[in-house]
Amino acid sequence: MVFFKLCREALFLFVSLVFVSRLDSFAATDRVDISYGKNGMIKYDLNSGKMDIYLNGRLIFYNGYAQAKNNDELLYVQNYKTHNYSKKTLSDLFGKGIKHTIEYRSPGLPIIKHCIYTYPAKDYFFIEITLEGKNLKSNYLAPLIAGFKNDENDLNNRSLFVPFDNDAWIRYDAKECNDGMENTSSEVGAVYNENSGNAIVAGSVEHRVWKSGVATKASYTGNKLEAFSGYSDKDVTRDQRFHGFIEGDVIRSAKFFVGYFDDWRTGLEEYGKANRKAEVPYIFNWNKATPIGWNSWGALQTNITYSNATRVVDFFADSLSGFRSGKDVYVDLDSYWDKMIKGGLEGDYSELKSFATYCLSKGVQPGVYWAPFTDWGFKAGKERRVEGSSFTYGDLWTKVNGGYHDFDGARALDPTHPGTQERIKLVIEKLKECGFKMIKIDFLGHGAVEADSFYNRKVKTGMQAYKIGMEYLLKQLGNRMLVYAAISPCMATGRYVHIRRIACDAFKSISETEYTLNSVTYGWWQTYLYNYLDADHVVLGNESYSENKARALSAVITGTFITGDDFSVAGAWTTRAKELFQKKELLNLVADGKTFRPLNGSARKSATGVFWKKMDGICYLAVFNYGDSEKDFVLDLAKAGLSAQSVFVATDVFSGRLYNIGQGKQVQVAAKDVILLKFKI
Repeated sequence: MVFFKLCREALFLFVSLVFVSRLDSFAATDRVDISYGKNGMIKYDLNSGKMDIYLNGRLIFYNGYAQAKNNDELLYVQNYKTHNYSKKTLSDLFGKGIKHTIEYRSPGLPIIKHCIYTYPAKDYFFIEITLEGKNLKSNYLAPLIAGFKNDENDLNNRSLFVPFDNDAWIRYDAKECNDGMENTSSEVGAVYNENSGNAIVAGSVEHRVWKSGVATKASYTGNKLEAFSGYSDKDVTRDQRFHGFIEGDVIRSAKFFVGYFDDWRTGLEEYGKANRKAEVPYIFNWNKATPIGWNSWGALQTNITYSNATRVVDFFADSLSGFRSGKDVYVDLDSYWDKMIKGGLEGDYSELKSFATYCLSKGVQPGVYWAPFTDWGFKAGKERRVEGSSFTYGDLWTKVNGGYHDFDGARALDPTHPGTQERIKLVIEKLKECGFKMIKIDFLGHGAVEADSFYNRKVKTGMQAYKIGMEYLLKQLGNRMLVYAAISPCMATGRYVHIRRIACDAFKSISETEYTLNSVTYGWWQTYLYNYLDADHVVLGNESYSENKARALSAVITGTFITGDDFSVAGAWTTRAKELFQKKELLNLVADGKTFRPLNGSARKSATGVFWKKMDGICYLAVFNYGDSEKDFVLDLAKAGLSAQSVFVATDVFSGRLYNIGQGKQVQVAAKDVILLKFKI
């Protein structure tokens, strides 16, 4: 009897241990329900390692899972033996929330931790994946791969392509979600419906380690979305090689924002705001008036001299005194300011200093330009000594595929190299000594390329190098200048500058206005990532008055106002500038500093024609006609949050003409022209 009793107790103990093990692995259930926001639910099946995501009871993502690579071996969470769930409370800039962790373990494989961050007050969540183990190496981590649904059986679904940067006149692209459509968007993707506005928005909110992508595929048999870190594409990220590998015992993907919204514009704005919180700006906050001014690349370009630059200053001081934001206007010398120095970058800056002093004496803020990560003279050879250091330029060139990275006519410099940094220190110190109050920094993408290796051996990716380079540059500037980025990564630059140009070079024609506004149509939400967005130098030239209006207004609705004509001499542009640039109504909109919203999306790579903004009880509608013949617009005011049944009497800010708008009424705009309607709400 004693023997059988002992056997029975041993069997009971064994069964109990098995049951406890089961509890540890699956937290007493094979499915975990994770709520987010007010009505969001993630149903995570611990057996299969897959999840379904709902909002208001509606299935948005299905069969979602995570995967990763370690030393080129693809790891699937479904193949792991034990799947454990745990959670803990958290409090951060997004509020109070919960971090949910599903941990996957299997002998001989790295531990995978699939983490989901939820907040009761946020109708979106964050998701990431981490590998833990010994001697890990990865350049691909995908925290979410899933089927998705958005307004099925509707032909107006689009997948948005967002560029990595604003170089080479790249455009945003709203691709139709037809069978076979494939799209990989940089950092963030959105699948939205033009009719209903419903949208899935997914994107990375961390950019200091990884370049990330959001890939979508449309198919009659089921759509698919993949959010992953480790994106590289020569036509998008400009990289000539694969993404760098992160090495170590712990490797974590970027954290991704995921949400479903009833208005695609709201979803993208929430994503922009989330980036500002997830990566708090490294640069000091700009709390002065919205910057406005002039840049020499608009018209003078390579012909800049002390004489014509000071005459431009005179024009702003004496003939354009109403063009001010607060009390300030900036006159910014772009590339070729070095024609005002003698003896190269280590030489005599007295004439340049005299220019800055002259600006200040005339009540104008002096600005300057620098491309910190480029060598424009690389064709002269690698043995040239780097100014401010004992290194040669060949030492500094970023090594890519056994060669170098040449783009836009310049060769990339390694941001982690001490020679690159010593050169930056030399130039910035000289410019500070001259008294400049603003700096335009350009071709920043050259500092973010994937390389064979970097001087700093701890740096493995282009974004890690970019972080080091940009933080070093800002330390040299020392909170002394307004910082404006031209060509640069869209998302990663948010930590480092006050203003970012939203598109590539644009000058005076209606086609260039349309190009700029393509970026505003689909990138306006970056107004929440930066202090200000800018539409590049507004050039009037000898274009028609209607094209001048359109170009000027494209700047106003983007957020700041940088002009670019050769104001050292008189012409049609000086007369037009006095009329257009000093309009109080336009300057009041600029003072607000925030970008107009698009009323609608647009077809593929084009710009929408209508943008809107509400301010101080007034609604403004900017209506652009980019075409060669007059065009009728029917303005859907419901998309501006107004009653579709209402009719408003609106005034065009430029002409004073009255228009009846709303309830299906047409508004006619002449060819290559724009009207700016305003009405009380």
